[in-house]
Amino acid sequence: MQLSNYKWFQAAASPSASAQLPQLLVRRLGLQEYEPIWKSMRYLVENADGTRADEIWLLSHKPVYTQGQAGKEEHVLNPGNIPVLRCDRGGQVTYHGPGQLVAYLLLNVRRRKIGVRQLVDLIERALLAALREFGIEAGTQANAPGVYVNDAKMAALGLRIKNGWSYHGLSLNVDMDLSPFANINPCGFENLEVSQIADLVTDRVSLMRRASEVVVNKLLAELGYQEFYSLKSWERANNGSR
Repeated sequence: MQLSNYKWFQAAASPSASAQLPQLLVRRLGLQEYEPIWKSMRYLVENADGTRADEIWLLSHKPVYTQGQAGKEEHVLNPGNIPVLRCDRGGQVTYHGPGQLVAYLLLNVRRRKIGVRQLVDLIERALLAALREFGIEAGTQANAPGVYVNDAKMAALGLRIKNGWSYHGLSLNVDMDLSPFANINPCGFENLEVSQIADLVTDRVSLMRRASEVVVNKLLAELGYQEFYSLKSWERANNGSR
């Protein structure tokens, strides 16, 4: 895939940033098949050098179940015609589909001097802050990465660190068909309920776009950059974007 064919912007460092931050690009990739995106992430990480910019990719996937590298087959109950792909992220099986926001974080964690636990905490803080923007109070659970609302999982995390880079990231249920989750043990937990933003808000207009903007803003803030959408919208983003 040609990343340059999609909208992107370069994040600006927050004025309060205590040190010079790496260049960070945010790309909006739309609805994509899972495997080409996964292979593109892996290729970039395997071939990255110390000068490559960090990136965040925003997208949704066509229906697919993905198994983490140590995922157990017993957690895939009845996939039906939805493909099951084993990939190299951490974690067990999950479902991706239209109406779910996926954010992949391709970060040089060695350059940023952050470990995987710090990165997980950063992502969870960003998600909790994003959901508060929608009036949703969420929480985390020990030994079960992700974000939960009343014990129902709303966001899942799965990461891989290779050559000092992170890839994969988070998936947030926004406004989707949740029924495919019933055919798996989500994230390896039997009878785990799942939830989504659309079921907990009254205003569902442009919900995916709004969720994308809020989540990106919170990720940028956690990483030390200015919140982009407080400055301009995608449609008006001309300076530094393509």
